Amino acid sequence: MSTAQPLLRTRALRHFWPDGGHALALEDLAAARGESLFLHGPSGSGKSTLLGLLAGVLAPSSGDVLILDTSFSSMSAAARDRFRANHLGYIFQQFNLLPFLTPIENVLLGCAWSAERRKRAGGTHVRMAAEAQRLLSSLGLGAHVWSRTKTGELSVGQQQRVAAARALIGGPALLLADEPTSALDASSRDAFLKLLLEECAIYGTGVVFVSHDLALARHFDRTVALASAPVES
Repeated sequence: MSTAQPLLRTRALRHFWPDGGHALALEDLAAARGESLFLHGPSGSGKSTLLGLLAGVLAPSSGDVLILDTSFSSMSAAARDRFRANHLGYIFQQFNLLPFLTPIENVLLGCAWSAERRKRAGGTHVRMAAEAQRLLSSLGLGAHVWSRTKTGELSVGQQQRVAAARALIGGPALLLADEPTSALDASSRDAFLKLLLEECAIYGTGVVFVSHDLALARHFDRTVALASAPVES
């Protein structure tokens, strides 16, 4: 896989909390377009913090994140928000779905703040809804569930699929996933990851997936370990 134009690069990335708590230091990292990357480490190693930095939600204490050759350090917070809406999908560990909406309505929220992703998902509401249905079906959630059920009534595994479809609709360049399989048993977890990565391959979406569970590493192109030792400021 060529890395001539990497999807993701970090440069001397360091993050310290204002209260002097846990800090993160990451050696320079690069991921190619379409590559799936598995990041693992024990609790407290900074996995969720790193995803926040890669998403542009957190600003590093020093260093930089570049996605699609766009430097986050040169952008305002509002510009990072727009960039994230257009180019990144995020699966949260707790899913962050709206329980009173239907699965289709939750998936379409992935396009709500991005004209680019709405266009890539079909442009019109009818076409975007059809793409949402396709994604849910591809990720293992049948029409007998998503056509009539409020999202809050779904099982954990079903909500996981809705969250993944929301992150993927409109073909983001990069998918960030924060331990979304932690509540699943091994067979359900492996089946879901297989479907998720197959869908990412269709879009050409790169993946950064963080977990403490090394058994998942075999599903990904490459593995990176995060150190658990504290970082000196």
